[in-house]
Amino acid sequence: MGVVAAAFVVFAQPLAAAGRQVTFRALDGRTLTGLLMDAHDRPAPAVILVPMLGRPKDDWQAVAQRFADANINALAIDLPGTTLPSDSAELAHWHENILAAVAYLTTRPSDVRPGAIGVAGASLGASLAVLAAAQDSAIRSIALVSPSLDYRGLRIEGPLHAYGARPALLMASTHDPYAARSVRALAQDAPGPRDLRWSDTTAHGTLLLARDPDLVRALVEWFQQTLG
Repeated sequence: MGVVAAAFVVFAQPLAAAGRQVTFRALDGRTLTGLLMDAHDRPAPAVILVPMLGRPKDDWQAVAQRFADANINALAIDLPGTTLPSDSAELAHWHENILAAVAYLTTRPSDVRPGAIGVAGASLGASLAVLAAAQDSAIRSIALVSPSLDYRGLRIEGPLHAYGARPALLMASTHDPYAARSVRALAQDAPGPRDLRWSDTTAHGTLLLARDPDLVRALVEWFQQTLG
C-alpha cells in the first residue's frame, strides 16, 4: 500500500461501554487519539470517520455506534487543528492523520479484515478523505458528506480522479448550494462508481447526519456493500 505515515498503538483504554480510546503516532511523532467502536464479530471491515472543521471526533459517536451494530469497526479521529492553519501548505498535510489511522488499523489483522478499510469525511474532512484515498490504495471506498470542490484552496477534483475506479458515495443537502454543486461536479466523468444521496434537511456535514437518520442508514448500508 502507499502509506507514508508510520503508525502504531501506544495504549488503549476503555472509554465507554460501546467504545474505547486508542492512541497511535503519525509520521512526525505526534500522538493521535481516536474513538474506536469494535464490530461484534471480528475480523471485520473498518471505517475511519473524519469530522468537519471546528468539530470534534465525538460528532461521529452515534454514527460509529451504528457501524459497530452493523458489524463494521469504526474509528473516529480529530483533525490536526480546530481552525485553519495560516499556511495553506500545512493544510495540504492534514490528511496524514487519516493515513496514520489506516496504518494503525492494518496492524490489527485479528480485528480488521485486510483489504476492507473505508473512510467517511464531512466538509473539510471529506476533502482530506479524498487526499488520503488518492495516496493510499489500502482505502477501498470513501464517503463524502457535504464535500467542497475547493476548500480554502484545497481542491479535490484531481485527487478524486487519481482515486480511480474505487467507489465513492457523495452526500449533500439540497439546501446546501455549494455542497450540492460540488457533488454534481465530482460525479461527472468519474473513472469509477459515484453514488449520490440527497437530503431535504437543511444542514451541513456531521450536523446533516445528526438530523437525517435516513442518510445515516444509507451511509452504513453503502459501506456494508463496498467493504463486503
